[in-house]
Amino acid sequence: MKLYKVKIKLVNILFLITIAGFSISCGDSEVDPVTGRSSDFETVPQKFPITPGIINEASGLAGSATMNGYIWTLLDSGNPNSLYLLSTDGKTIKEFNVPGSVNHDWEAMASGPGPADGTNYLYIGEIGNNNSPMTTSNIIYRIPEISDMSGSFSQDKLEKITFSYPDGPRDAETLLLDPVTKDLFIISKELDKANIYRLAYPQSTSATITAEKIGSIPSVIFTTDGSISYDGNEILIRNYTSVFYWQRKSGETVGQTLSQTPKKTLITAAEPQAEGITFDREAKGFYTLGEIGQAASVSLSYYLRK
Repeated sequence: MKLYKVKIKLVNILFLITIAGFSISCGDSEVDPVTGRSSDFETVPQKFPITPGIINEASGLAGSATMNGYIWTLLDSGNPNSLYLLSTDGKTIKEFNVPGSVNHDWEAMASGPGPADGTNYLYIGEIGNNNSPMTTSNIIYRIPEISDMSGSFSQDKLEKITFSYPDGPRDAETLLLDPVTKDLFIISKELDKANIYRLAYPQSTSATITAEKIGSIPSVIFTTDGSISYDGNEILIRNYTSVFYWQRKSGETVGQTLSQTPKKTLITAAEPQAEGITFDREAKGFYTLGEIGQAASVSLSYYLRK
């Protein structure tokens, strides 16, 4: 999204809401009995500067399952139909075209299992819908992840999951994949709510699916990205000012977890047009990356688990 002045005003609104309400508390630390992992993360990130000019409008992040030390990102509307592989030290960026796709408004992505056992897939969320007239349906592209830097994406392996909402068109920037069930979740980006929509596995690639509305996230609005840990036990959702964290209890669905008030609001550093977020593969922490907006540059931020 390039509406910088509008975004600045919305960030100010969200900041006031944060100061006035629930976000003032970072919550209590607790070790997850299932994973043995703490819910505490460092509040001051390690920062890795990104050379301006290539991924100035990074709108989503997803970890690579096939290449250690790399994460994927994408750019939103008006940019190439490409994915960008970014080293976790911020020094290497490589562009990979996704033939057969169209970048109308790519806003989110996810990484994880899919229809073929043993294959990791990248899911590209063509789910941004903030310009009038809104589209009545949206697309999630699914493609097997390449396994090395010399690889390329094949159009023959690209699949399109087309869906509509049961309650009319929505703008969204958050796409989640449950690695346990392979269900996909879209979180709407609205100033007064964050609705949760589910596309149950197996998702059709030949017909338009009507997403299932399963609730809304309490006390969270205007979401810009999210991530589920690779074992499915932790969830992060962010907006322009805050990062929200859940521990998924044994036997809970993703929808049931997100329908509860966040376990805690994590303290994170401010960054320009805060959009992308993803857990790392080893569950040691998470990365964030913003759009450059009117800033001179951006950095990839890493928050280590305590």
